[in-house]
Amino acid sequence: MPSLLLLSNSRNPGGEFLAHARGAIAGLLGAEPRRLAFVPYAGVTITPDAYVARVREALSPLGHSVESLHEGDPVEVLRQATGVIVGGGNTFRLLERLYQTDLLQRIRQKVLGGIPYLGWSAGANLACPTIRTTNDMPIVAPPSLAGLGLVPFQINPHYTDDVLPNHGGESRADRIAEFLLLNPAVPVVGLREGSWLRVEKGRVTLEGRHPMKLFRAGVPPEEIAAGADLTGLLG
Repeated sequence: MPSLLLLSNSRNPGGEFLAHARGAIAGLLGAEPRRLAFVPYAGVTITPDAYVARVREALSPLGHSVESLHEGDPVEVLRQATGVIVGGGNTFRLLERLYQTDLLQRIRQKVLGGIPYLGWSAGANLACPTIRTTNDMPIVAPPSLAGLGLVPFQINPHYTDDVLPNHGGESRADRIAEFLLLNPAVPVVGLREGSWLRVEKGRVTLEGRHPMKLFRAGVPPEEIAAGADLTGLLG
């Protein structure tokens, strides 16, 4: 099984970038210095240079080097990497660029080969079988919605039960219920802000500040407390 850290978000309100999960990230990457390949493609309103600078600053206390795919031949950057980071942003743009650069399966092979994977928001969604539980607007059209398939379930990042006053549209739970009606065999993890899933040595654990909500077809959604063992989701 791969070693994954799948974060709902990159920043808690009032907090620094990735600071809320720095301990978990350190645990994923280990003490030995790694060469980390950063995938900046989900960024739309931030340039790749600015995005990788933000990641480097956040992870600098951990002692690893970070190279963005845009800073060289992306295939070669990935080939030399001993860890992969996939940043958040727009999930459709991320997937479109990975198909254009023929990197989707290369990343999958590297991670299944044993290197750790860190992803937040769109990067967490990408680890699923598809990106069909993203919250993002399809501002571009990738040739497929298939993701990396590193886990057999779906994630809805930034999950919330809140409904805006005077808003007549569907809630997040309503949208996930629609997904389950058409995809009843695939559970969905509603991952709240400040929370993440750790996948390591064939186990899945919910970590962070908040419970998650697990959606399955035909049964009511289930609140699951932080610290819970979710290995059953691996089937």
